[in-house]
Amino acid sequence: VQLVESGGGSVQAGGSLRLSCAASGYLYSRYCMGWFRQAPGKEREGVGTIDSDGGTSYVDSVKGRFTISKDNAKNILYLQMTNLKPEDTAMYYCAADPPPCVTVSGTLLLSDSGSWGQGTQVTVS
Repeated sequence: VQLVESGGGSVQAGGSLRLSCAASGYLYSRYCMGWFRQAPGKEREGVGTIDSDGGTSYVDSVKGRFTISKDNAKNILYLQMTNLKPEDTAMYYCAADPPPCVTVSGTLLLSDSGSWGQGTQVTVS
């Protein structure tokens, strides 16, 4: 399983960015996918999750601003971020986990079979 994020960058507060996560090496459509982020000096936290049926859940801090979607034909996961705030500044990671998947309040709990991407930096000023 390989995950490669892209789309990060610098943006002013109130702006938008769309992150992508290209996946390969497994039955993408059957996996749960999640976005996470880690700010400097802080622990990695969940952002949101999308299950194999396309159902989504988000952590409270991004609800109404971030949207997760996926293109099963292209094996790409997306994170559309709008109304960005300085506190959204972080390294963003995508993750994949085979079913059955466990999600708690928008955060995907990865099993030992889960995989991570290398991350893409988002800076909001």
